[in-house]
Amino acid sequence: MRSRHLKSPGRRARGRGGEGDLSEQGFAFLLLTPAAVLILIVILLPLLITFGYTLINMNLLSAAKGRFTGLANYASVLGASWFWSSLGRTLYFTFVSLVLETGLGLLFALLLAGSFPGVGVLRSLVILPWAIPTLVSGALWKWILHPDYGALNALLSWLGLIKEYHAWLGQPWLAMNMVILADVWKMAPYSAIFFLAALQFINKALYEAARIDGAGVFRRFRYVTFPHLMPTLLVVVVMRSMDKFKAFDLFYVMTKGGPANGTKVLTYDAYLRGFDNLNYSAAATISYVIAFLVLALTVIYLRLGKQEDVND
Repeated sequence: MRSRHLKSPGRRARGRGGEGDLSEQGFAFLLLTPAAVLILIVILLPLLITFGYTLINMNLLSAAKGRFTGLANYASVLGASWFWSSLGRTLYFTFVSLVLETGLGLLFALLLAGSFPGVGVLRSLVILPWAIPTLVSGALWKWILHPDYGALNALLSWLGLIKEYHAWLGQPWLAMNMVILADVWKMAPYSAIFFLAALQFINKALYEAARIDGAGVFRRFRYVTFPHLMPTLLVVVVMRSMDKFKAFDLFYVMTKGGPANGTKVLTYDAYLRGFDNLNYSAAATISYVIAFLVLALTVIYLRLGKQEDVND
């Protein structure tokens, strides 16, 4: 008996040479069309509309609403003192929380990469904060930091570290660091997952060879572990930098930009100008400035990563 083989529509079309049949490439494009249309509607169209808002006057309280302004909105935002203050707070939040989160994530990964009784339970407990929704996490920390009956004040008082309760969210600089603490607590496990996965692919023979050569724990980490973690570290830094520049929900739940604008980052400033002041042009312009800054940071990170590869 002769075996019969099924052929794809594209192959049948080429075999017969029919003009009305789709080629394989045309059939593939046909399958991708619904996803492309969905991306166009959900992502690209809002981006184009928002960019259009940056070029016209979309202040609903202005008499000149709808008038084309060109790049005047960008000049107005970049020339305002409040923008640079918000940018400084955003950079501080991004840098400090990124360093702490990455360092703790790497430490957790190194501790959990070993094999000892209860390691599975510890891994589950470490990942638990990341599984909590951000809004819930922010509300939780707001209760923990409550000046009258918060758990942090009670714990520190019980340990004898403080004599009176503190308003942790009542001072600008202190409030910003408390938001950083909440962000690090939630997202350090996220970084730990990446590092823990990368550690599994390091050849154990390298550690044995380093141990035979007399390398201690720190030298093994410096010359074996860390070089193999560099690609993962770059991915974590790029992803988390982008997320931190867009951070909004923790600030909204915990401080609402206060006190005294001490935690008003760029995203919260855009929210206030768009929804409180009804100035959609300013909000859209700030959003695009954030996007440009994130893009610039990503390019810098990628160039640094390429330089590391060249040096290696």
